[in-house]
Amino acid sequence: MHTVVVGTSGTTAEDVIAVARGNARVELSGEALDALARAREIVDALAAKPEPVYGVSTGFGALASRHISPELRAQLQRNIVRSHAAGMGPRVEREVVRALMFLRLKTVASGHTGVRPSVAQTMADVLNAGITPVVHEYGSLGCSGDLAPLSHCALALMGEGDAEGPDGTVRPAGELLAEAGIAPVELREKEGLALLNGTDGMLGMLVMALADLGKLYTSADITAALTLEALLGTEKVLAPELHAIRPHPGQGASAANMAAVLEGSGLVRHYQEETAPRVQDAYSVRCAPQVAGAGRDTMAHAALVASRELAAAVDNPVVLPDGRVESNGNFHGAPVAYVLDFLAIVAADLGSIAERRTDRLLDKNRSHGLPPFLADDAGVDSGLMIAQYTQAALVSEMKRLAVPASADSIPSSAMQEDHVSMGWSAARKLRTAVDNLTRIIAIELYAATRAIELRHGLTPAPASRAAIAAARAAGVEGPGPDRFLAPDLAAADEFIRTGGLVAAVEGVTGPLA
Repeated sequence: MHTVVVGTSGTTAEDVIAVARGNARVELSGEALDALARAREIVDALAAKPEPVYGVSTGFGALASRHISPELRAQLQRNIVRSHAAGMGPRVEREVVRALMFLRLKTVASGHTGVRPSVAQTMADVLNAGITPVVHEYGSLGCSGDLAPLSHCALALMGEGDAEGPDGTVRPAGELLAEAGIAPVELREKEGLALLNGTDGMLGMLVMALADLGKLYTSADITAALTLEALLGTEKVLAPELHAIRPHPGQGASAANMAAVLEGSGLVRHYQEETAPRVQDAYSVRCAPQVAGAGRDTMAHAALVASRELAAAVDNPVVLPDGRVESNGNFHGAPVAYVLDFLAIVAADLGSIAERRTDRLLDKNRSHGLPPFLADDAGVDSGLMIAQYTQAALVSEMKRLAVPASADSIPSSAMQEDHVSMGWSAARKLRTAVDNLTRIIAIELYAATRAIELRHGLTPAPASRAAIAAARAAGVEGPGPDRFLAPDLAAADEFIRTGGLVAAVEGVTGPLA
């Protein structure tokens, strides 16, 4: 099994995905264990002094003015975890919780939190045992970190609350720890707070969304090319010299992908042989690289923000190398929240343009000779009429999900925490948006492949033929009389989601961007 070693300098997106989705084992490096021990010595020294230090010998948030006596400090750390584990609603997905736990361990291992090495080791042990705390949908405002979600994870480390075992059954966390031979942690000064103060949930969801969107954008370039081909459009607009004079990297990449798919097509430029030749294609076809490209460039910015956050130690207060323990605002989720919202916006726009292309394929007045709704016997058969309705409903929801969460703020903690990021909410809606975009692209694929097969006597590009053959082998049926359509659409969704479309096309074109 793949092993991820956690050091003091952060982690990578690939490691997050390996742990969250691939169940990779986690190990702490010797460097990290040394850094943890050094930082803990600083916290212990401060705890022994009479002067109050936030998070070490004081209360939290609006209650930070109270100096806590030594005999109450262990209770203070337990209490913050118990009281903050106040989430409600449906359970959050296992991969999200694993990403959240791993990223909190990443910050703990930095040596800036003051957590004991034994606590960090327990965090790694819980991940490696396949124990996943139950975390709920609602509870995070994205400032002071993802407090409620992280608290539910910390509660499980204490042997309290519920968790999912490696067999998928939810049971008391204490039972699962005992079966795995893991002793519950007994928190000391600062440790409860250090386990809660991070942007880990929203960051984990950002990392996974970027991985998923990267594949979806390549899939969308392919389906856009298939639609252009089915509509007998022109590939001249994909010429690299046209995109070089507006040098947005993403635009050039999308245009190159589409051109590679269409290489050798006998359908493109067929409009020149029509009795009323078209001068140019509709925006949804002609401007596909510009729209998808802008989304690609937005993803590049989001990936840059994610890489910085992956290298960060997010906690409050933090232990500095010179021995100071300082309060700060690094737990504020604004940097992550903004790009989560940006990604929801570009995903909605990509879904919107894909739906417009699908609609064009189904409209006999704009499809240049295709049957109405790509039906076998229009009137008797409805063809893909309602498939486009489904796509339109998904696009409508995507537009609602594109409303920024980070533009909102609700004050909390008696106005001490008076401006919050709502980054967790931005991440949660982005996950829904990514799922919807997959379905939207799947429906365009379904329509475009059927339309190409209805262009009798014309030869599609080799890459298009490979895509169609792979789709049919995956259960995405071709033209014919009306049938129960939902299973076909589900097969198309799975074909996109698992990377089948990209793999089939790259078998002809070579690697796409």
